Amino acid sequence: MAGDFPSIEDLLNQAGKGRPASNTEINKSPPEQSQAIIEDESKKEMLDKRISQMTLKAKEQETESKAQVTGIEYIDLEGFAISPDALTLIPEEKAKELQVICFLYTGPELRIAAVNPAQEEVKEMVYQISERKKTNAVVYQVSANSFSYGMKLYKTLPKIKKIVKGIQIKEEELDAYQQKMEGKEEISKLLKQANITDILAIVIAAALKMRSSDIHIEAEEKGIVVRLRIDGILQEVAQIDKSKWKKIINRIKLIAGLKLNIGDKPQDGRFTIFQKGGKIDVRTSTLPTTWGESVVMRILNPESIQLEFSDLGFRKTALKKLMHEIEKPHGMIVTTGPTGSGKTTTLYAILNHLNKPGVNIITLEDPIEYKLKGINQSQINASKDYTFTGGLRSILRQDPDIVMVGEIRDLETAETAIQASLTGHLLISTIHTNDAAGAIPRFLSMGVKAFLLAPAVNAIMGQRLARRLCSECKEAETLDEETMKRVQELLSTIPETSGEKVPDLEKLSFQKGGGCEACSGTGYKGRVGLYEILTKDDQIEAFILKGEISEYAVREIAQKQGMITMAQDGLLKAIDGLTSVEEIKRVTGL
Repeated sequence: MAGDFPSIEDLLNQAGKGRPASNTEINKSPPEQSQAIIEDESKKEMLDKRISQMTLKAKEQETESKAQVTGIEYIDLEGFAISPDALTLIPEEKAKELQVICFLYTGPELRIAAVNPAQEEVKEMVYQISERKKTNAVVYQVSANSFSYGMKLYKTLPKIKKIVKGIQIKEEELDAYQQKMEGKEEISKLLKQANITDILAIVIAAALKMRSSDIHIEAEEKGIVVRLRIDGILQEVAQIDKSKWKKIINRIKLIAGLKLNIGDKPQDGRFTIFQKGGKIDVRTSTLPTTWGESVVMRILNPESIQLEFSDLGFRKTALKKLMHEIEKPHGMIVTTGPTGSGKTTTLYAILNHLNKPGVNIITLEDPIEYKLKGINQSQINASKDYTFTGGLRSILRQDPDIVMVGEIRDLETAETAIQASLTGHLLISTIHTNDAAGAIPRFLSMGVKAFLLAPAVNAIMGQRLARRLCSECKEAETLDEETMKRVQELLSTIPETSGEKVPDLEKLSFQKGGGCEACSGTGYKGRVGLYEILTKDDQIEAFILKGEISEYAVREIAQKQGMITMAQDGLLKAIDGLTSVEEIKRVTGL
């Protein structure tokens, strides 16, 4: 191949280089010498340019020869008119990672150029795009230089703020799937018959129909298990053949913006389902396991969040107590409970109530789960050193009236939050403890100074979520003697100062779920909150100032003050027919 081109020496000679200067040139005057130098420089530039062109041409010919050997079509993208519609089919980051460019898309036909067409990740990505777009995709071999030319074209695209990756699932498509889903058996049947692209649409359709908060797809030894978290309980809905695992996990990673070639490390991503009525965000997490990976997709459906206190399950006395505290101009209100106990929803309900013209509300969250109109929401980013502590300091420079911090995790954040509540701000946040009484010892164990904590705290609220009985199939229930005795004991200790009327302990009646089509046979549909609210008074403040207090001591004082525990709140709701004693036992332990 090299013989087809003149040698470097020939080119140098042709350009007037590589030979001794003549006497005529030596005897030239200075102006003539300068002109000669300029001409020589020009010839050198032309020579360098020509050498560069020849080198690139040689590499293109080498790439073309390689394509012929492997039986793959060859393309040189230099000067090729690539439309934005084709280019944007592959995000710039993914194109750079896999060294691929989509250079032609007509609808029925799709053409993709790749530096390494035989790479498994490239093949999988091409397959996923062709499945998603229902098009015929062909991969071409391209040189590294040609690929670089294609990448430059991304800079010419309109500047669009890209927040999350998304997929389009037509509402008619979801409706069509949902109409076929009478129960788990129908879902399982649909999944077994579906192709890889449709599997995800079917799972999402099932999750939305069954009001699921999370989708779990897990690789096991003999198959793939699909489970949905419905009303806080995981329920298996289908098993898929293990041979489909690789394509399923790659499909999920592709739309969630995760790396296809990483399976031995956890990854976090996100995508959005766009529909006519709005959009649903889906947070995606993968975790390596013995038989592959575990995928959890958290569905953040704005329609599922309840922002009215009447919908959350607050009893009148508890709600009155909470309203009194959140309408104070400053101080700190903290909610406690494990993951999935509804803390964020409660905080959003408080913000929604306080969101009025003339009030500046700023939140600091990780992540922002739901968008609230009229409220400035900021998401932390630890990779860019934007943490709860640093973010809170920045928020306070924005002159807010009300601040929400998603979670207090460490001493620095706790101290900054307390200082904010002591300097004229109402601050609401969460902390991980089992109940309201445990929050004060938790703050002190972090290292918070008692003399700062005592005046800062307004109220601490513990909460859990219990399943509501299905109104279609609930029926009377008779408790066993031991359970009834425990129920009576708890109800008898409700303090008179709580404002709640203690029911007749000898005439207690309860209900349970029978199971029907409306609740998929579970006996429950929806959830209701169980709450306990500890408000600060002089006695509790004095105890905090001592600096050494136990959960038991705080709980005892709070109950004398009039606090109803979560278990007692749950039993009162069970008497009202909202839930069952068995569910209260599961959630609180009675």
